[in-house]
Amino acid sequence: MPWDFILILFVLGVLVPWHGAIRIKRLLAQPALTTSERLSLYASTIAFQWFIVAIVAWRAFSRHLTPEELGLTVSAPWRTVLIAVILTALLCVNQWASLRRIARLPEDQRGFMFRFTEKIMPHSSPEALVFTALACTAGMSEEFLYRGFLFAVFVRAFANSAFPALIAAVLISSALFAIGHLYQGWRGIITTLVVGFLFSGVRIWSGNLLSPVAAHIAADLVAGLCAPRLFRAGSELQTPTVAGHVAE
Repeated sequence: MPWDFILILFVLGVLVPWHGAIRIKRLLAQPALTTSERLSLYASTIAFQWFIVAIVAWRAFSRHLTPEELGLTVSAPWRTVLIAVILTALLCVNQWASLRRIARLPEDQRGFMFRFTEKIMPHSSPEALVFTALACTAGMSEEFLYRGFLFAVFVRAFANSAFPALIAAVLISSALFAIGHLYQGWRGIITTLVVGFLFSGVRIWSGNLLSPVAAHIAADLVAGLCAPRLFRAGSELQTPTVAGHVAE
């Protein structure tokens, strides 16, 4: 494997997860974030992700990885669109159901997702607008990095080995994708690993990244734009019950 690919693997597998975990830990430790702090967080994340994509794309094409290997071409558009619609719908419904289940729990039992939403997710229309750009960036950049670049790298690396190249690519790229979400804790890592397997399977089936990108963006938008409202509504529904117990 070329030295620059090894360096990229180190960055994506070690530096990015480590930096993300430390950054989120610091943000969650703050009493609250202002609008300007959230907007700054969104903007800096967008810039960083596109910077990483630019570097990786440069090295990928310099090493003669083709658009087909990277999943950037669409050979069967109708099948691709159909897969994208079905996958996106299923993932959004699952995301919505999971958020509703968490919203019905008492606040002290909602765990990481609730705390993350309270601090990081948008609280106003300007924040929601910039967050939408962030969700689109994350969907496109992460799918290119993990299901595009890393997938292609490991398909090539295992092309002449006894171990099936596609299986190796699915396992390793999904594992690195999960590690990249280290800040979510073990539950988040396992969930992300399962999503990585699903997206990799769809990438193989469709032959491109369109379906994973669409589903990734939609799931992030549901989490970012709907979770705050669901959690707020859940808290309001629980308030009378709490007050009643206090009165008793």
